[in-house]
Amino acid sequence: MRIGELARRTGVSERSLRYYEQQGLLTPDRTPGGQRDYPEQAVDRVIRIQELFAAGLHSRKIAHLLPCMRDADGGPAETATPRLVAELAAERDRIDRMIAELRNSRDVLEEVIDAASDHAASARR
Repeated sequence: MRIGELARRTGVSERSLRYYEQQGLLTPDRTPGGQRDYPEQAVDRVIRIQELFAAGLHSRKIAHLLPCMRDADGGPAETATPRLVAELAAERDRIDRMIAELRNSRDVLEEVIDAASDHAASARR
């Protein structure tokens, strides 16, 4: 499939797909005329890349992880190693810390909103 169809099917811009290619995350074939030609499994690959970016991983880390993952189900490929598992666990722990920090920030904001609401209600009386 051409880059435009892959972009349409995945909701990812053509520019992002070219970036993925530059970063070694996605490798299209080329037609005799030099146009990109993506296999069907590129759809799963792009979705997986998007999920990993959304998890906060950077392109170098994703490029390192992708060869160890199956595209269709995201499970580990035969090349998965204990080191990969440790790296993924570290990324999960980083995300957990970020979630805890965000929850704390939300709690502080909630306290400020409550205090401001109480003050505003008192001022109206």
